[in-house]
Amino acid sequence: MRVLITGRHGQVSRELQRALGSEAELLVLGHEQLDLADGEAVRRQVRELRPDLLINAAAHTAVDQAESEPELAYAINATAPGILAEEASALRVPLIHYSTDYVFDGHKATPYCEDDATGPLGVYGSSKLAGEQAIRVCGGQHLILRTSWVYSLHGRNFLLTMQRLLQEREELRVVADQVGAPTWAGTIARTTVELIRRWRDGQPGAWGTYHLTGLGETSWFGFAEAIAAHLQAQGRTCARLTPIASSEYPTPAQRPANSRLDCSRLQHEWRIELPDWREALSECLSSPR
Repeated sequence: MRVLITGRHGQVSRELQRALGSEAELLVLGHEQLDLADGEAVRRQVRELRPDLLINAAAHTAVDQAESEPELAYAINATAPGILAEEASALRVPLIHYSTDYVFDGHKATPYCEDDATGPLGVYGSSKLAGEQAIRVCGGQHLILRTSWVYSLHGRNFLLTMQRLLQEREELRVVADQVGAPTWAGTIARTTVELIRRWRDGQPGAWGTYHLTGLGETSWFGFAEAIAAHLQAQGRTCARLTPIASSEYPTPAQRPANSRLDCSRLQHEWRIELPDWREALSECLSSPR
């Protein structure tokens, strides 16, 4: 099985390469090999490589930066996924695409289901929602997997930032009124491999949009507390953590207050087991880089 993965150095792509490498011939295209903002290059690569499965693990994920470069964000997050879906449909192969909790406005009091009304608050969320819509319009076999608060031992993410700042500062002020589920990139990759196996073995669930996060919930402050606890268990001294409101930490892009996603549809339809976010964090921190 030939699997085309867009993105080489991103958190999810790196974990996908690790999890899927023994089961498929991976055709991994980083930015050096494929500029997703170049639509014709995207078409040309897919037509030349003719994969059996496409996984779009690349995206413009700089949430605040997207506010100042919306054209680039839409080219990568909206136009490119639509082109990938068109080419996958023409080849009659599936497309797996990753989306985000930022397609919602965060005003709901309970976890979001897949069919809830969307309402992104900024360019990043709007561009990712447009990408979802472009994929659905094509009508081919696809999985859109919405996730949240992704972290790993690579790249730029909350985990690595907190590990550094907790050991550099005496006090660390962290937002406590945004709630969601931290999701290890390894969880996303392993779940993706399970979905591929179900499809490959002729026992897939329904194609469509699903939520995929760690189970349970916490705030950014609670996530920071869990990271600090792991450092302290290793005998390291950590900064004093202070909870603050979002209004005390203004950013160019507004974040949803509620990023909780209900993952029960994926668990039931595709018979997937997801780990609690704390268990996944522990495994991540004990895994090799």
